Amino acid sequence: MIARLALLALATGAAPAWAQAVNDYPTNARAEYVFACMATNGQTRDMLDRCSCAIDQIAEVLPYDDYVSAETVLRMQQTTGERSGMFRGMPQMTEIIAHLKRAEAEAEILCF
Repeated sequence: MIARLALLALATGAAPAWAQAVNDYPTNARAEYVFACMATNGQTRDMLDRCSCAIDQIAEVLPYDDYVSAETVLRMQQTTGERSGMFRGMPQMTEIIAHLKRAEAEAEILCF
């Protein structure tokens, strides 16, 4: 029965929606990453390709919501004040960043 439902879903076009859900990074988020990467590593065609590869690899490993959470924690850690302290010391925040760092390390190995 489940196999029939899966075949029916494929036949009705549900596969593209599923594929899109796996690759859920919006274009502007990808572009922002590539611009920042190129600003750090150089404004060359080679870096454009490498930075684009990197965000594609990160997107394969890390869901977009997790990426946004990690970027938010990293930005909050750079601020000053009382509220930013909770983003520095909490184990949950450290784990969120660790997922992003692992994805970035994998992307660096594959793309750079």
